[in-house]
Amino acid sequence: MIFSILLQIATTVADSASETEKATGVSLFDLLMKGSYIMIPIFLLSALALYIFIERFLYISNAVKYDKMALTHLHDAVSEANIERAKSLCNQNKNAVFRILEKGIARLGHPMKEIESGLEQRASIEIAEMENKMPYLSVIAAVAPMLGFLGTVTGMITAFQNIALHNNISIGIIAEGIYVKMVSSAAGLVVGILAYLLHAILNAKVDGAIKKIEEKCSEFSDLLYNPS
Repeated sequence: MIFSILLQIATTVADSASETEKATGVSLFDLLMKGSYIMIPIFLLSALALYIFIERFLYISNAVKYDKMALTHLHDAVSEANIERAKSLCNQNKNAVFRILEKGIARLGHPMKEIESGLEQRASIEIAEMENKMPYLSVIAAVAPMLGFLGTVTGMITAFQNIALHNNISIGIIAEGIYVKMVSSAAGLVVGILAYLLHAILNAKVDGAIKKIEEKCSEFSDLLYNPS
C-alpha cells in the first residue's frame, strides 16, 4: 500500500516535470536550481533519508532471516541437552533470532524465570539495534518542510527587494523571488512526505520482526517446559 503511494507520487512528479520541460524548455534540474541555496540542505536531507531507509531496511531484513533447518537442529540439540552443539549452531548463525536464543541457552540450568528474563533482555537490545537511526527520518520529515518555508520567506524578501531596487512590480521583476518561494516550498514538502512514509515502512518492518522474535522465543520456552 505504502509502496504504491510512493510510486504514484513519483509518477505524478515525473509527469509534471516532463510537461513543464516541454512547455517551457526548462529541465527539472534547472527548475530545482531556481530554488536558490536553500535547495542544498533539502537535497542533502533527501539523500540522507534514502540512505537511512535502504541501510535500515536491509539490516532489519537480515536480522530476522534465519535458516529453518539450523533452527530445527538447535531445538534438537536443546532437547538432547547437547549445550555445546546448541552454542555452536548459534555461533554459526549470526542473526537476531539466534543471538536471542543463545542468551537463553547460556542460562540453561537456571530457573525458568531467569532464562525468560535473559531472552527478553537480549530481544530488547536487538530491537533497539533495528530501530537505530530511524528517529533521524522523523527529524528529516519535520525539518525539510521548515527549510521549504524558510525558502518561502527568502523568496518573498528577494521579490520585495527587487521591487524596491527597480521601483517596478512587473512579473519579470518578482519572478525570481516567486521561483525561490514555490520551488523550495514544494521540494521541502516532497522530502518531508517521503521521509515520513519511509519511516512508516521501517516501523512496519520492525513490527514484523518483533512478531517473529516473539514467536521464536515462545517456541523456545515451550521447548524447555516440554523437551519431549
